[in-house]
Amino acid sequence: MKSPFCGDTVNSRPFTLLVVDDSQSTLPRLARALGPEDFALRITAHGPEVPRLAREVSLVVLCPGEDTQASVGLLERLIPEEGPVGPPVVLVAPPEPRAFWLEALRRGAEVVLDPWTPDELVARVHRALAAQARMASLAAQVSELQRLSSTDGLTGLHNHRHFQERLREEFRRAQRYDDSLSLILLDLDYFKEINDKYGHSAGDGVLREVAAALTRGVRETDLVARYGGEEFAVLLPRTHLTGALTVAERVRRELRALRLEVSDSLQVTASLGVSSFPHRTVLTPEQLLLTADEALYQAKRDGRDRICLHPQLPVGPLGT
Repeated sequence: MKSPFCGDTVNSRPFTLLVVDDSQSTLPRLARALGPEDFALRITAHGPEVPRLAREVSLVVLCPGEDTQASVGLLERLIPEEGPVGPPVVLVAPPEPRAFWLEALRRGAEVVLDPWTPDELVARVHRALAAQARMASLAAQVSELQRLSSTDGLTGLHNHRHFQERLREEFRRAQRYDDSLSLILLDLDYFKEINDKYGHSAGDGVLREVAAALTRGVRETDLVARYGGEEFAVLLPRTHLTGALTVAERVRRELRALRLEVSDSLQVTASLGVSSFPHRTVLTPEQLLLTADEALYQAKRDGRDRICLHPQLPVGPLGT
């Protein structure tokens, strides 16, 4: 029976199957049924190394040994109730004990009862591989949907909803471990004039370039999000106020230095507000956000292109 997969979809080689069989009494029949055209067989006996070997193959063919209880334990390790999913399992078993192969079915294994025919075995193997492929495809789709749900479509940064979730998580962590947490909110200065003069398409391009600059200016552990419109948020876990000020000034300078595609003469500046925990007025994530927002608008009132802290202590601009 020909495989519907025509070999491994990644490298065009046969699928590798791990055959677990103490006596190897069924091996000649398995080898004839699962010939080298579609399947490469690796042989091993029951033992503690089987789960490790299973992670290196496409599918496991399990032939129970004389110690049925040991086979049950191995089956539980190959197909755990919880935890990461391993390769599919095809159980080749005698009709008795019935409880063993019923447990295998319950866990999601394919079961082939002796006496079996080559066509039946190959069909079961193909079905198990196809089910695994569908599950992998579904998991990839779910992962992509999760990514899209937390990503701003224009800039590729995290979106407002994801930022709010991470803000609450990081604040709880900082409280629990008596750690520091800082937040920078920044708003591009006179962005409406860019849209009015060059068009919204050019404005979108500026937002993308700003997003890229922000990402370059922070650590991998920091979170950069588009907070809304031309406003961005930078969440800095395990960062004291002095460290946040360093990041804020680096970001401010990098934005001023941007050479934009829309016009060489156009210069982007931003007003930045910084707040940090622990602080006597910052007891909740909402207060951290509110104080950073207050500092941002103080920077706007003080003339833009500068950094302000909460409480209202202006810092900068520190040079041009």
